Amino acid sequence: MNFLNKMERKFGRFTIRNLTKYIILLYVIGYVLYFLGDVTGIPISAYLMLSPAHILHGQIWRLVSWLLIPPSGLNLFTIIMLALYYSLGTSLEKTWGDFRYNVYILGGILSTIIGAFLLYFIQGPVNSLYGMAAISTYYINLSIFLAFAASYPDMQLLLYFIIPVKIKWLAYLDVAYLVYNFIKTPIWSIRMMIIASLLNFIVFFFATRNYNHINPKEVHRRQQFQKAVHPKMAPGVTKHKCAVCGRTEKDGDNLEFRFCSKCNGNYEYCQDHLFTHEHIK
Repeated sequence: MNFLNKMERKFGRFTIRNLTKYIILLYVIGYVLYFLGDVTGIPISAYLMLSPAHILHGQIWRLVSWLLIPPSGLNLFTIIMLALYYSLGTSLEKTWGDFRYNVYILGGILSTIIGAFLLYFIQGPVNSLYGMAAISTYYINLSIFLAFAASYPDMQLLLYFIIPVKIKWLAYLDVAYLVYNFIKTPIWSIRMMIIASLLNFIVFFFATRNYNHINPKEVHRRQQFQKAVHPKMAPGVTKHKCAVCGRTEKDGDNLEFRFCSKCNGNYEYCQDHLFTHEHIK
């Protein structure tokens, strides 16, 4: 976490604000492109998918264009899930801060790209290309859900809009589902995406030295402390007032005020009456 603090001070100005909104926007563009592909008969995904073989031959746009591939077909369930992920993502952005959320999402994207190139060099261009078409941000979205569950384990979601379930139990089911998929699927690109998403989650949460910094309870405690130490003053309210003449800091920029230690009570005086007033006993 100290490393992240240093990185934020150095590169924080490049942070993408409201990153979750742009992720959803990429999906919308992806669905539009798929619809156009169905109309024209041109398979758009062939030009979008993360293919190391094509990237090494100059098609470098594929390093980012695969982010346009939607996690699933467009239907009512997908719309509900995207709305849920938008809510979870924006909540994490507010809790962690934009920079740390950027690092988490971009870390998942980068690990997926690295995994795709490893598969290419291990399996060869022909065998690896078959599985590359399956690569999308589906498992990165699942890692967002796991991150939210780790931050808010006792928050309840309504399963099927009826049954209240703590989100931590749904996270356990997600992990079990990922493990099952990893064992069952013969496609190594899917296994690679599962490893990338889980590895990103594990590194972010367990390899940092100060998890409490992004813990929601700790964030709330710091916010309450800051409000108590630096309360917001209502318009027209002054901080200082002389007990003799009634002058405040608004009556002059150079006025100084001090409390008198010899008076019984918290009496404050301006510089003209600090040593000339009668002590209150």
